[in-house]
Amino acid sequence: MSIKIQSNIRDYEVFFCESHDFLNNFSQYEPYCYVIDETVWNLYGDRLFKNTTDKTRIIIPINEDLKTLSSVQRLYDQLTKYSAKRNLTMISIGGGILQDITGFVASTLYRGINWIFVPTTLLAQADSCIGSKTSLNYGGFKNLIGTFYPPSKIFIYPEFLKTQADSDFYSGLGEVVKLHIMDGLIKTRELLDVLPSIRRKETLSLLKAINNSLLIKKSYISDDEFDSGRRNLLNFGHCFGHALESTSQFEIPHGQAVVLGLLLANIVAVNRDLLSSKMHAYITENLLLPSLVIKPKKEHFDSEAIIEAMKKDKKRTGNELALVMMNEDFKNIRVNNLKPSEAAQAIAESIRYFDELKYFKS
Repeated sequence: MSIKIQSNIRDYEVFFCESHDFLNNFSQYEPYCYVIDETVWNLYGDRLFKNTTDKTRIIIPINEDLKTLSSVQRLYDQLTKYSAKRNLTMISIGGGILQDITGFVASTLYRGINWIFVPTTLLAQADSCIGSKTSLNYGGFKNLIGTFYPPSKIFIYPEFLKTQADSDFYSGLGEVVKLHIMDGLIKTRELLDVLPSIRRKETLSLLKAINNSLLIKKSYISDDEFDSGRRNLLNFGHCFGHALESTSQFEIPHGQAVVLGLLLANIVAVNRDLLSSKMHAYITENLLLPSLVIKPKKEHFDSEAIIEAMKKDKKRTGNELALVMMNEDFKNIRVNNLKPSEAAQAIAESIRYFDELKYFKS
C-alpha cells in the first residue's frame, strides 16, 4: 500500500510497511548517511540498525529547543566531512522535530541533496511527513523560518508507535483528530468508532487512521503546495495552538496544543453563531477531551501572552488576528478579523470550563 504525492519540487511516495525489512534496502542509495533520533537509536539500534556503522550514521538528541539554526549548522559540519556532496542520500529516522532539522539541511546543503524520511511518531506518520514543509523556531517563536522540500521517499512502519511515550503519541492523535474533523461528520464518526483501539495502539486501526489522515491532508496540499490558499485551512487548531506552545515554553507538545487550539477556535465559532453549542459539546466531549493527556497549567492560558504570540503568526495579514474555524456543516473558514477581545473571551471561557472539570495541573 502506498500514496503518491505530486509536488512542484519533485513527486514522492509514501510506503506503508508491515515489517522492518525495508530498512535493509537502503544500501542501494550509496553513498548514504543515516541521521537517527537518539531515542530511536536507544530503543532499536541493536535490533534494527545493525547494518549501520559509525561512519554511516549520526545520532542526535532531539527536543523542541534544538529545532534551531544552531542544530542545522552542527549537522552541516558533520555532513560536509563526507566525501560525497550532492550525490549523498540522507536517511533520517525519527519524529517531526528531526524531520524539520534534517529536511531544512537537505534542502539547503549543496542546494539540495536526496532525502529519505522514516517517521517514527504518530504526529510525523499521520501528518507532517507529507506537505514539503521544513520549519525551525527562531527568536522564541514557533516555525518562523523554513523551506519547502519533500523527501523523495517516506516509509511508514506503525510498530514504532508501540514504544512511543503516551504524551508524544497523543500529540500525534491531536492532528489525526483535527484532520478527520476537517473531512466532515462521516470521517469524524469513523474515527470515533476506532478511537478506543487507536488509544490501545492496535496496528490495523493505526494504519487506517494514518492512511485516512494522509489522504485528507493530500486533498488540501495537492493544489496548494506552497500554502497560499486552501492549505491555510490546515491551520485549524494551530492559531491558538502555536501560541499555547510558546506561552507554555513548549511544555504543551504540538499536537496537544492543537487539541486545545481546536477547543478555543470552536468557542469563537459558537460565539460568532457559526457552530452550535450542541455540536461544540459533542466534539469536545467525544474527541477533544479523550485526546488530551497533558494537563496544562492555568498560567499557560494568560490572555495577553497568547494574544501577543498570535500577533506573531506568520500568516497574519491584517491588523487583527487570524483564525481558522469550523461551522455547523464541518466546513472550515479562515478569518483575518478576529478581535483580541474575542480571543480573550474564548480563553476566559476555556479557563472556566477546565476549572469546572478540575483539569488544570496544580
